[in-house]
Amino acid sequence: MANTKTRYPNVYVDKNGHFYYQLELGHDNLTGKRIQKKGRRDVHHHKFTSAHDAYKEALRIKNEYQARNGFSNYSLSYSDFLDDFYIPSYESDVENSTFKSRQSTFKHLKKWFGDEKLREIRPLDCEKFRVYLLGKSGYSQGFASMVYCLFRNTLDYAVRMDFLVNNPSRKTKAINKGKTMVDYWTKAEFEKVLSVIYTKDYYQHMCFVILYLYFTCGMRVSEGLALTYDDVDFKRHRLKIHKTLEMKNKHDYVIKPYTKTINGIRTISLDNDTIRVLKDWRKDQEKHGVHNFIMSYDDTPMSRTTIPLIVKRFAKLAGVKPIQAKGLRHSHVSYLINEFNADVLTVSRRLGHSSPEITLKYYAHLWPRNDETIADEMEGNIKFQPAKENRLRFTGNQNIHSTK
Repeated sequence: MANTKTRYPNVYVDKNGHFYYQLELGHDNLTGKRIQKKGRRDVHHHKFTSAHDAYKEALRIKNEYQARNGFSNYSLSYSDFLDDFYIPSYESDVENSTFKSRQSTFKHLKKWFGDEKLREIRPLDCEKFRVYLLGKSGYSQGFASMVYCLFRNTLDYAVRMDFLVNNPSRKTKAINKGKTMVDYWTKAEFEKVLSVIYTKDYYQHMCFVILYLYFTCGMRVSEGLALTYDDVDFKRHRLKIHKTLEMKNKHDYVIKPYTKTINGIRTISLDNDTIRVLKDWRKDQEKHGVHNFIMSYDDTPMSRTTIPLIVKRFAKLAGVKPIQAKGLRHSHVSYLINEFNADVLTVSRRLGHSSPEITLKYYAHLWPRNDETIADEMEGNIKFQPAKENRLRFTGNQNIHSTK
């Protein structure tokens, strides 16, 4: 009889019916060799009389080893773990703008778990936090999802760095992002907005150009703010989108030579109207000594917080619904589909998505339903002559009788 497993982890019974444990304790930091422990007796050198006895001894050995070798600080608080280990690592892995946007999230995590010892966080504690985020916190489901996801990632890091054996939050469900619908302007609404902008005023002329370009080109906000006239090919009617703006203030900013994703670097075609809008605006800028940035009135980049203010101000003036700045990108997709019946591949390339699947994930609802038209066309399409006699000799279920 071969050695067999018992219902207890790491505990076995040999062919003679004797119980023993066998543990994997990781790898030696110096040699890289696997560290294994195997035993048939307890701390008092008594043979195990049951699988449960062997299991208790295995736990003792494992905990003793971890206390002595496996973890750098057994009483480390969650807050200190974030400050001393996770946050520095996270900052080195992500964009500076992403890191800044997560500071409030880290405050949420510290407020809930800050003083608790890292190794004493239980699955039930994680579940209580999850329920709070979904209920009494008052957060949107999307924000709650992001907070809980980051929390889980911090504990994953703790496991990788040998502060924890396993991640207790992985025993709980993730928070679904939920479906969020982003409002957008139809062509008619956009036309109303343009009609209330007085372009003979220099600042309003800039607002006109900003809204026009976002609506007709579908750029991300940070991509548009980074545009310069070097990116425009006026002869071939092309616009190169290949950089983004990261900004602290008007005199402290960085132009990054890349976009959100590698596929975001793209060149799109411009129509004659857009070219005319750009040429007219360039002449107006030059009168005010501006020669570089397109979305600028003083040759320094526009702050991204200004874009939603422009949208809100002129939406109110035109009597249309206000939308988020990113809603202009959605508006562009709607415009392409409803006015030009653009296919998903064309839209995907124009937006700079990595694949049409990404485009469908976020914008599938903008494509119109065609099944009603198809249903109309299906009528009379299938042609046949009904059978004039019964040619079936039925031998199936006796409760169903074929009519002769």
